[in-house]
Amino acid sequence: MRVNLTSLVVSLIFLVGLTGNAIAVEYDHETEVRGMTFSWKVADGNLHVKLMGKTTGWVGIGFNPTEGMKDANYVLGYVKKGKVEITDDFGNSAINHKSDEELGGTNDVTVVGGEEKGRATTLEFSIPLDSGDKYDSVLDPEGTTVVLLAFGGNRDSFRSKHRANAIINVNLSTGEVQ
Repeated sequence: MRVNLTSLVVSLIFLVGLTGNAIAVEYDHETEVRGMTFSWKVADGNLHVKLMGKTTGWVGIGFNPTEGMKDANYVLGYVKKGKVEITDDFGNSAINHKSDEELGGTNDVTVVGGEEKGRATTLEFSIPLDSGDKYDSVLDPEGTTVVLLAFGGNRDSFRSKHRANAIINVNLSTGEVQ
């Protein structure tokens, strides 16, 4: 049987368009804290993340700060008119962060999808466990990872302050949360 390659590609694009995601990830672990849900899976040298916050504004996650927000690798994003906006940031002080690219680094976030539904914002993305970017922390799945979770007010802007935040310690491989 002969398959028309053009028809096959068009069909695949249509199916991806229907689902809103090009990659379907089944997450191994999930935790909920202060109106936020963090789901994750470690595979193929990447951390696959699903992040949900009870807001129609931004949601964010940070990894391994040294003091306050300093030195953490941040991923923040929102959904506006169905389009996902995500930034890869670095904690440049105890109370601030800036874009990796603005600091001379690289954007190492692969966006999988996102939606704003029922007064909640959900993002799905992947980041390398070790991107090689000096503005991204190396994530050791077997060790303890300090995870910062936050979401902003009901405004699609990276400039708005967080409305809720939490700090948890996670073993990314086992799913143990402290």
